[in-house]
Amino acid sequence: MMLTDCNLTLDVDRTNLFEQKLQQMINQGGLCLMISIGHRTGLFEVMGSMDCASSQEISERAGLWEGYVRDWLAAMVSGGIIEYDEMFKTYRLPSEHAALLTRASGLKNYATDVQWFSIFGKMEDDIIRCFREGGAISESVFADLQSKLAAEKTESNLNGLFKYVLPLVPSLIMQLCEGLDVLDLGCGGGETLLELSQAFPQSRFVGYDPSPEQIEKACRTAEERGIDNVSFFQRDLDQIHAIDAFDLITAFDVMHDQVYPFQVLDEVYAALRPDGIFLMQDIASSNRAELNLENPLAPLLYTISCMRSMAQQTETSADRISWGEAPAYQTLESVGFEKIEVHALPHDVLSCFYVATKPMCSADR
Repeated sequence: MMLTDCNLTLDVDRTNLFEQKLQQMINQGGLCLMISIGHRTGLFEVMGSMDCASSQEISERAGLWEGYVRDWLAAMVSGGIIEYDEMFKTYRLPSEHAALLTRASGLKNYATDVQWFSIFGKMEDDIIRCFREGGAISESVFADLQSKLAAEKTESNLNGLFKYVLPLVPSLIMQLCEGLDVLDLGCGGGETLLELSQAFPQSRFVGYDPSPEQIEKACRTAEERGIDNVSFFQRDLDQIHAIDAFDLITAFDVMHDQVYPFQVLDEVYAALRPDGIFLMQDIASSNRAELNLENPLAPLLYTISCMRSMAQQTETSADRISWGEAPAYQTLESVGFEKIEVHALPHDVLSCFYVATKPMCSADR
């Protein structure tokens, strides 16, 4: 069978439009780096506390070299992030922009999201090697990624925890005041559990995490704060090995990283007491790529997913099931949970929150 040449024509207008899009991407990439610098140097906080100010005034308030600040301000002005008054030669961060760029904004602070790109840049050479040779990124490179993931997770957990997340379960706050046994899977450095243990001294809290460094940090912080109703243990999340031991189990932003999420949820189900609650936060995404295209941060989420998979590559990584809202719900159901609810909360638009109940009379499985 002979193949004939295809007469392909080039749509010049389409090429020009794509060229403009690439130019915008390059410009936005430069602005992301500048936003990251503004966040890390505290320049956004300084400008958010000032009205119109000169580069010298901004530099003095921030304790930074004026020459560098002036160049940074020029980049911010060119990107439409900061306003410049030519007559008075002053700069101003509009309050509408400060609401999305300062630490007071909590999860609405987009300046924290651009920190990913600095980390990704450091990882690029290792990632290319992984594409060509397989395997995982080096431990030294992974340390930066792990630190960022832990910081992002802590911020996500603490923002809205008491206002939005705990009230998803009726009367849960009252029960915690009276005293419950609580397990947190993937507790990281323990900040979420430490907040909960201080707020609810009558309850008993346990945290599991596979990272020895994170567990050491959590134990040290608990000791420094004198908190005695919380314990931390280094353990893989699919190795709970407990039966009817907990009233509440939480898993914040960890399930999509598991090689075998079904096995983890099976362990969760066994460890809960009858009528116990499993509270899970995970990425608000579908296992079908075409359904994620409407997410305004879909490219970033897929980039993070790629980097994470390189960091966690193991011999069994290829067996990791495709995760998302539908598989998560189906897995919770197949394990035996009932009254499964999925919630979207205003403080964290990138996450779904699942509430699942272990039935009072669970059948043998």
